[in-house]
Amino acid sequence: MIKRVVQVMWAHTMRYPWTFLGLTLSVCGLIVSQVISPIYYKQLINVAASSGGVPLPETVHILFVTLGMIGVVKGGAWVARRFRGLFMTRLDSRVQADLAMTAFSGLIRHSYRFFSDNFAGTLVRRVNKFENAYDAISDQIAFNLFPGVLVTLGSLYVLFKLNFFLGLILLVGIVLFFVFNIGFAIWKQKYEILRNARDSEATGVLADAVGNSTTIKLFSGYRHEISLFRKVNEALRRARFVSWNLHELAGAIQAPIIVITELSMLGFAILLWQRGILTVGDFFLIQMYINTIYERIADFERVLRKLFESFADAGEMVEILDMPYEVRDVPGARHLIVGSGGITFNNITFAFNEAHPVLEQFSLSIAPHEKVALVGPSGAGKTTITRLLLRFHNLQEGTIAIDGQDIATSTLESLWDSVALVPQEPVLFHRTLKENILYGRRDASDTEIIGAAKRAHCHEFISQLPNGYDTYVGERGVKLSGGERQRVAIARAILKNAPILVLDEATSSLDSESESLIQDALHELMRGKTVIAIAHRLSTIKEMDRILVIDGGRIVAEGTHETLLGQKGIYQKLWGIQAGRFVD
Repeated sequence: MIKRVVQVMWAHTMRYPWTFLGLTLSVCGLIVSQVISPIYYKQLINVAASSGGVPLPETVHILFVTLGMIGVVKGGAWVARRFRGLFMTRLDSRVQADLAMTAFSGLIRHSYRFFSDNFAGTLVRRVNKFENAYDAISDQIAFNLFPGVLVTLGSLYVLFKLNFFLGLILLVGIVLFFVFNIGFAIWKQKYEILRNARDSEATGVLADAVGNSTTIKLFSGYRHEISLFRKVNEALRRARFVSWNLHELAGAIQAPIIVITELSMLGFAILLWQRGILTVGDFFLIQMYINTIYERIADFERVLRKLFESFADAGEMVEILDMPYEVRDVPGARHLIVGSGGITFNNITFAFNEAHPVLEQFSLSIAPHEKVALVGPSGAGKTTITRLLLRFHNLQEGTIAIDGQDIATSTLESLWDSVALVPQEPVLFHRTLKENILYGRRDASDTEIIGAAKRAHCHEFISQLPNGYDTYVGERGVKLSGGERQRVAIARAILKNAPILVLDEATSSLDSESESLIQDALHELMRGKTVIAIAHRLSTIKEMDRILVIDGGRIVAEGTHETLLGQKGIYQKLWGIQAGRFVD
């Protein structure tokens, strides 16, 4: 997964090659200054030591020239550091924005089943962690890992030039240090993945509870939810405890490697000095390189831990990006052109799991502009029929055609443009009423929006609000009543004006007065369209052209309201039980 994360992030980074090049060069410039500085300090000390304590003019001149060179190097480092920050912020901000767009566009195209199987809060958190992971990874590479590698290589080069064995001692120490840390980090990755999974689980439970706060109140679920969250939160605490303690263990093993390497180098340097091979300035050079290198790599385990944490964070989203879409356009998919709007279900079979098919060899023909109602007990397959028409799921067998065109070989966007849906429980965006209605046709004028609202009988309550159509409806439309949300959804469908209309009991959430007002609007909306209406309230579909009684995924009866009442079947039973009220 790390390799795949790197591929995704590298591809996004390379959208800005010149910015990346500028960042790389500025980091290299900064590192060069850090490698060169000790050489000038060595020269400064050697010149001062060789003067024998007598400040000769020539010696003082050399010292000031050397000091000037140190100033030039320090100034260059300051410039490189400023450019590094400039290029870093420019690159990070752009790539993070691109990653967020990639995650959003990849996520939003997944199927109905995908969103049913995943917590909304967990998915949102994965997107956020994905883009933030880039910031963490790029910071660790640009500020720690890459500079650390360059400083180490540069210092080793200078020390090998100074004395082969001094360079060899440092190289052995560094190799041991890196081998331990990399091996330890790879071994510890499984604990980071576990911590990440526990984090996502806790977030999902929290988001689920917040989203169902009313249900918790109604069913006195406080203690249950607190107990559930305590359980997942405790699992997260244990995972964090293990992960962080392993970090401390790594630090305890690193320290002896660093100390032994430093003492070995200085001890060997003393022997070389005793033989006249090294100068006092060389001691200072060696110590500066040791300090510089180990400042860079002493926290190497933390850097690797942060990198692996970030890779694990990003990996959760990359898994989703690499996941094939359950429902998608087939190669060569054609634009669906709907004229009259005739619909044909031809021997379709569908099952959420193979053992229990919801529909099996189901066939149905709906004539253009025909208005068909689906009635039946819960679980009969009514909603599944409409979801298959919208291609929320793929069929196992059979075909569904609109005006003779197989929807499986049509583009999803053209299919959805041709069908308007008014769901039983409409969910609105946390945006203004105007924006929610405008979603039906985003190029509509204000006059058209108000006209649709009037036909859906929601203009009345909207005009009484302080901010009118600019009123925010709250998350999922929580600031509106059920009937108000339903009327906004109907206004949206009116504005869309699609040739095919699906009504999932579009008046079930309305009071009697609202229902009476809206029946006329629905009749107006249905005029000239092919309509499939799922009905729980039988009084709303008496005037349909045809009523289909669905049970066990089959059509067990069909006809008009009067015809079906005359038969002793499910429809008559439902009508008798209901007597104008809701059925379950």
